[in-house]
Amino acid sequence: MPLEQDFPVSYIEPVFRPPSEAHSLILPVTNGCSWNKCTFCEMYTAPQKKFRARDEAEVLDEIRRVGERYVVQRIFLADGDAMVLPTRRLLRILEAIRDEIPSVERVTSYCLPRNIKRKSVEELRELREAGLQMLYVGAESGDDEVLARVNKGETFASTADALIKAGEAGLQRSVMILNGLGGQALSQQHAANSARLMNLTQPEFVSTLVVNFPQGMERFKALYPDFVELDQTSLFNELQQFVGALELDNTVFRSDHASNALVLKGVLGADKARLLAQIDNAITRPERAQLRPEWMRGL
Repeated sequence: MPLEQDFPVSYIEPVFRPPSEAHSLILPVTNGCSWNKCTFCEMYTAPQKKFRARDEAEVLDEIRRVGERYVVQRIFLADGDAMVLPTRRLLRILEAIRDEIPSVERVTSYCLPRNIKRKSVEELRELREAGLQMLYVGAESGDDEVLARVNKGETFASTADALIKAGEAGLQRSVMILNGLGGQALSQQHAANSARLMNLTQPEFVSTLVVNFPQGMERFKALYPDFVELDQTSLFNELQQFVGALELDNTVFRSDHASNALVLKGVLGADKARLLAQIDNAITRPERAQLRPEWMRGL
């Protein structure tokens, strides 16, 4: 919906959300990202995006005023990791949403694995029962060497533990893997260990995005000076290795972000053969694969 001049929610630009939250109300409960050290990520590096928790009374007032004026079905808690907030504060926000905007059917949030580590399964279950349905977790890779090179601040084990804990609490997990993040040198282990992470944790949703550097690579190469970007065919080869190694029981798979040249949608493992055939077609017959043109992949 277009924003009115007196729209009841305040934003500090730029504002980000997952592609599947395009029709959700974006409700900032924090500003920026509490980690904000990943060298591949430029989402929250602007000075005005310095991390802070928003004033709770202000957030609760915005929820009240939204409920007075709009019918909202979905809410995405922004910015980069709302789950860094104490459980009690999150519960008060979720309870306000339930009381003031009863039409809301789903509440979601980005989440860093380290922020799940700070919460017990019981706390996560409380949040689910209060209305939090799904967490978007940027795992990026399951390979410890890749994660160290990009200063993710996580490991295979820390990400796996967080995803398993969230699953035990009944929260849906949407996990993002960055195609190309390992560069040429680490491509194979990036694909293999990312698939191993997904197989171990069995998330409800998995998506792949393509690493890109709209503001240049200087920051990224500080920790990975010998990084060599993958060309399009190599990106598809890595994606093929990743999907081929997945052993998932019932996971929705998406590769439809703006950064992806090849749009893929399916359920794994039911659609694994079809998805692999689509990737193979993009490698061997790219002119027939209906790839997105480069101008459509700008971020």
